[in-house]
Amino acid sequence: MRRAVLFLLSTLALTGCESKAHKLQQLQEQYNAAYAAYTSACPDDNASGAARMLTGEKLTTEQMAALEAKKKAQEVRCKPQADHLADIQRQILAAQ
Repeated sequence: MRRAVLFLLSTLALTGCESKAHKLQQLQEQYNAAYAAYTSACPDDNASGAARMLTGEKLTTEQMAALEAKKKAQEVRCKPQADHLADIQRQILAAQ
């Protein structure tokens, strides 16, 4: 009888570990897919203004305003996706 109980408990423990690993794998796959979509929809365009400044090119006030407006529009557009990625990351950390 003790062996049966011990066998049952060890089987449940192994099943729990496998299910946890499976959940982690699913979350990682979900994150990878969401991240790929995020990087294609929300490229990091901030380098263009920095490159101009490094080359010594002076940006006019209008150009700086245009870069800022473009950056803010991208942040608004990409925030839901970034929040979703952060949520998946939290789930992965909690499942580990």
